Amino acid sequence: MLLHSKLKEYRLILASQSPRRKQLLSGLDLNFEVLVRDGVEETFPEGLGMTEIPEYLARKKSEYYTDLLGERTLVITADTIVWKKGRVIGKPENYDQALQTVRDLAGTDHDVVTGVCIRSADKMRVFHSKSRVFFSPLTDEEVEYYVNNYQPMDKAGAYGIQEWIGYVGIEKIDGSFYNVMGLPVQRLYRELGAFV
Repeated sequence: MLLHSKLKEYRLILASQSPRRKQLLSGLDLNFEVLVRDGVEETFPEGLGMTEIPEYLARKKSEYYTDLLGERTLVITADTIVWKKGRVIGKPENYDQALQTVRDLAGTDHDVVTGVCIRSADKMRVFHSKSRVFFSPLTDEEVEYYVNNYQPMDKAGAYGIQEWIGYVGIEKIDGSFYNVMGLPVQRLYRELGAFV
C-alpha cells in the first residue's frame, strides 16, 4: 500500500517555517499542513556531537506541539546543521559573516546533517541523515555575487544548494541532495511508512 493511502486517516503536520522543507515534503504527494509556533528555541547543550545536535533539536522542537497529538495526528520536525572541523557553522548574523562563511567553505568539504523527529501521541522516532558536500574554489567576486543576490541569512552555512552557488560551486555530494536542502525525503518516506 502506498504511503499516502496509509496516511489517509491521519492529520500530518510539518512543524517548520522553512519553505524548502514544505516544498520537499510536497514532493512525496502527502496531504499535510504547515504549522509554526513562536518561541521555539534552537539551543543545545555543549558537548553534543555532529549527529546528536540536529537530532536533539528536532526532538526539542517536537515538544512544542505535544498538545496537538491525538490518536491520528503526526508531527514532523527537523533541524539541519553544517559541520566543519568539529564545530557547527550556523546561520550568519550579518552580511560580513555570510561572506566569510562562504569563503571558508569554498575549496573544501563539510558535512550537512539533518535530524528529523516523527511524533505521535504514543510514540516517537528520531533519526538523521548525513551528506558530505564538496565545494570548488570560489573567487571573491563569485562569493560577493552570491551573497548580494541570494541573501542567505536564513540558511545554515550561509548557502542554499538549490541556488546559484549550488550550480556553480558544488563539485559533488556523498549522500542525499535533498538532505542538504533541509529534509531527507527518501529516508523520511521510509520512516513514515514504518511508523504508521
